[in-house]
Amino acid sequence: MNIKTDLPTIPFIDLAAQRRRLVGAVDTAIARVLNHGQFILGPEVRTLEAELAAFCGTKHAVTCASGTDALVLALRAREIGPGDAVICPSFTFCATAEVAALVGATPIFVDVDETTFNIDAKGIAGAVDVAKGLGLKPKAVVPVDLFGLAADHGAVAAAAQAEGLFILDDAAQGFGATFNNRRLGGFGHATATSFFPAKPLGCYGDGGAVMTDDADMADVMRSLRMHGHGSDRYDNVRIGLASRLDTIQAAILLEKLKIFPDEIVARDRVARRYAEGLSDVVTTPTVPAGMTSVWAQYTLRVSGGRRDALAAALKAEGIPTAIYYPIPLHLQQAYKHYPVGKGGVAVSARLAGEVISLPMHGYLDEPTQDRIIGAVRRALSR
Repeated sequence: MNIKTDLPTIPFIDLAAQRRRLVGAVDTAIARVLNHGQFILGPEVRTLEAELAAFCGTKHAVTCASGTDALVLALRAREIGPGDAVICPSFTFCATAEVAALVGATPIFVDVDETTFNIDAKGIAGAVDVAKGLGLKPKAVVPVDLFGLAADHGAVAAAAQAEGLFILDDAAQGFGATFNNRRLGGFGHATATSFFPAKPLGCYGDGGAVMTDDADMADVMRSLRMHGHGSDRYDNVRIGLASRLDTIQAAILLEKLKIFPDEIVARDRVARRYAEGLSDVVTTPTVPAGMTSVWAQYTLRVSGGRRDALAAALKAEGIPTAIYYPIPLHLQQAYKHYPVGKGGVAVSARLAGEVISLPMHGYLDEPTQDRIIGAVRRALSR
């Protein structure tokens, strides 16, 4: 029987706690934009792009209207489109494959690693073979830094280089994580991220960015985000988009970026406490040597059909959970007609039936976290 509680419901992601920390700085930053009135591509946008590039250790950062647009801009800048194949994992948010379809290319799904949930680089060659068998040109691979953990970029780079593939890292959930002591942003040819409010670094609306060391690619993306402009806004040299990060969001992100390193440390502390309290009763996340996570989600694996019961028990105690993702992309209505690589996607299908995420953010205090840990332990002991 579930234990009912009169305790308040715990926020899944407590944006209000961060807001309380930053209220003065953010309000001042917004007021500054309101006063100068440069709401589109104002000075804060240029400053943010420089700060993002410095944070990642890349030469360029191009901001845009969303994480999805960031992926689209990168693919468009490389002229990937009809007749081309883009390889991506099946166990991820739909935007990873959506952008391939949006530019007219064909997504080909590969499986993920059983432990990290990130793309299994061993499946890339098989996906290339499938693409060629269908008369497609394999052009790109989109690894995802899922749930905040860096993908195995060394293995991905080796597999992509062998097949001549463009690497577009989808770091929408992993911005700020590291691989081999380097922050994400400089792996592959370009890295896209999202500033959706729930992301580890989020604004107060939609936003995104692409990081790259390729100056020509950065210039093309700057053109694409403003309707394909050339020498001026009415000289259109390519078909583009209206995809700019507005200045107010840039101002907010500049203030959030200042405290982001501290928040990453806090998130990791929360993750360690979860592992200490739960690893003996459930499968907790693993961070391989040489990698770090920013813990966009803290995701357990619950086998044996016990996930729904766990979610119900936690809900009864005022503890929210979420399932990322209940249906792998290769089984979703919009994507199930797209091909799967030779290795299949059995792990992705299995994970979709077992994963469940707990509340995770940098402001989760120890008493609240202990309440969550205790509830999980009680539910799994029944």
